[in-house]
Amino acid sequence: MAKLKTSFFCQNCGSQYSKWQGQCNACKEWNTVVEEVIEKEEKTSWKPASIEVKKATKPLKIAEINTAQEVRMDTIDAELNRVLGGGIVPGSLILLGGEPGIGKSTLLLQISLKLPYKTLYVSGEESQKQIKMRAERITSTGDNCYILTETKTQNIFKQIQEMQPEIVIIDSIQTLHTDYIESSPGSISQIRECTAELIKFAKETNVPVILIGHITKDGSIAGPKILEHMVDTVLQFEGDRNHVYRILRSLKNRFGSTAELGIYEMQGSGLREVSNPSEILLSHRQEELSGTAIASTLEGMRPLMIEIQALVSTAVYGTPQRSTTGYNAKRLNMLLAVLEKRAGFRLGTKDVFLNVTGGISVDDPAIDLAVVASILSSNEDIAVSKEICFAGEVGLSGEIRPVNRVEQRIQEAEKLGFATIFISKYNKIATKYPGIKIVLVSKIEEIVDNLFV
Repeated sequence: MAKLKTSFFCQNCGSQYSKWQGQCNACKEWNTVVEEVIEKEEKTSWKPASIEVKKATKPLKIAEINTAQEVRMDTIDAELNRVLGGGIVPGSLILLGGEPGIGKSTLLLQISLKLPYKTLYVSGEESQKQIKMRAERITSTGDNCYILTETKTQNIFKQIQEMQPEIVIIDSIQTLHTDYIESSPGSISQIRECTAELIKFAKETNVPVILIGHITKDGSIAGPKILEHMVDTVLQFEGDRNHVYRILRSLKNRFGSTAELGIYEMQGSGLREVSNPSEILLSHRQEELSGTAIASTLEGMRPLMIEIQALVSTAVYGTPQRSTTGYNAKRLNMLLAVLEKRAGFRLGTKDVFLNVTGGISVDDPAIDLAVVASILSSNEDIAVSKEICFAGEVGLSGEIRPVNRVEQRIQEAEKLGFATIFISKYNKIATKYPGIKIVLVSKIEEIVDNLFV
């Protein structure tokens, strides 16, 4: 065996140093630099013995490369297919991160039980009996799912060579370790080396690999940042453990859009796909209350109707409070300044609280008009009809600016039974919509005249 080499790595960001130091120069964290022993030994981690290796043997001209689209693998899960861009690409590496207890293992186990492909579910956190108990609660089927409890990559690859699965799921990458790195599981070197071995396996055999990744206290995926660069797709599983709804977002996707999201409802029998997100984002109230307005927004290709809640009250402290949930606080301050300057509303001495219901965060500027309507509704204590929705961006001069794909927003509002939608008069609409009244406005004053006068 060759001489052992010692190096120092920051456990927060993965920066490497030749000697120990108290503070990391890259991320400025204290006491995160740890010594790790790296074994310099020429060994191969993945040996494709009996599996056919699909590798280019010579460089090709760009005109000679086959451009036939790779057939994606259907996951039998409409929400996951949407987020991935149509299914799993063979040979890809997918990283799924999220808070502890949010449902990452439940989601992947549920999907692996439904897949029509031969699936190997490798767990380094639970025993086979524990996984079987959860599988029985989720579903009674799963003839193609094989469970392996192992943390050593060499043993995992030995089982893979024997059974030759079509999809491999690893729960989680932080529990794996390889013999070729002499450091504890979860360290920077182990995570990087284990991921490199799995990438080599996926690309050579065309078998997709799905990894579960832990996250740090500030919400980023634990381990080196290079981990997110190495994989093909990074998914984030979000939600509040005190609520039943979960949101699956794509932070990086080499094979599709990163603007799509999938919505699930956590039940005792597993995760239920929510095909109509507006059912959870709109409250089904009977009476009309002031301070609420409905906005039409887009997440990727999917139109959503979301409810904006605002509360405007007299400031009891010296400085008025500005608080938002799911909306940009700086943009709220900008809209309040526009209302103060252009529309004459005295909101400078009042507390303003804003909330986007459903637990989602929205950065679409098209919800500005609904934010303004909800703030004015709470300030005047006049309810906005629940049959009215809004889609428009508010400029600094108080004008209502046009938004993109407005016809898709109108169609969604008409489908959900809204009677009126307020949009900018600068939007060009070619189609007639007999089921909904379209009100064209150009300034905030026109919104005030239509709703509160």
